[in-house]
Amino acid sequence: MTDEGLKFLTRLLVLFTATPVHECAHAWAAEKLGDDTGRKEGRITLNPFAHMTLWGSIMLLAAGFGWGKPVRVNPANFKDPKKGMMLSALAGPASNFIMAFLATVALRFLDVAAFATQSALLSSISRVFIYIIIINVSLGVFNFLPIPPLDGSKIFNAILPDRLYFKIMRYEQYIFIALIILVYSGLLDRPLAFLQNGVLQIMLFLTGWAESIACAVFGVV
Repeated sequence: MTDEGLKFLTRLLVLFTATPVHECAHAWAAEKLGDDTGRKEGRITLNPFAHMTLWGSIMLLAAGFGWGKPVRVNPANFKDPKKGMMLSALAGPASNFIMAFLATVALRFLDVAAFATQSALLSSISRVFIYIIIINVSLGVFNFLPIPPLDGSKIFNAILPDRLYFKIMRYEQYIFIALIILVYSGLLDRPLAFLQNGVLQIMLFLTGWAESIACAVFGVV
């Protein structure tokens, strides 16, 4: 299979895993903080079809980043509305980083196993995990941008005065359209790549122990 075909299949896999986990994490965190809106609307589930949107799914398959159906949150149900909104928003990209971390651990073992056994199959599976890591990191970083309606804006807005926050939110749709234009124009490529590479380096640093264990298991010096 070509690299492009493998990338597409990996994006399809991520669409059916990362997207539901990301959105479910929002709803689950919100419920733990006192808002059960997500549960009432059937969003605390890993069923991908409960979380997909047409254009968000197309973007993920075509460009490697996208979005799911937003989880509705009622800040009035939180004891501390700003804190509740911030933490429930943080849960989404955090879930992507956790999945990327777990995939990096698996990749460490797969790489060593593929080298020790000279298995072409394991090498191919390793490539799938590389793409899974990259896409999850990309989704996490992209959603951390402090731009409405991305999760980062809800995290950033927790420190803004209410009047300024509501003024910004009035233009949420227009800001999001501008964001899509910036992404397609390539103007965000360098800053996003810089942030993504930084997160990837952190993932590699944090999973060095997994490679050591894998080398010991497979007798690789």
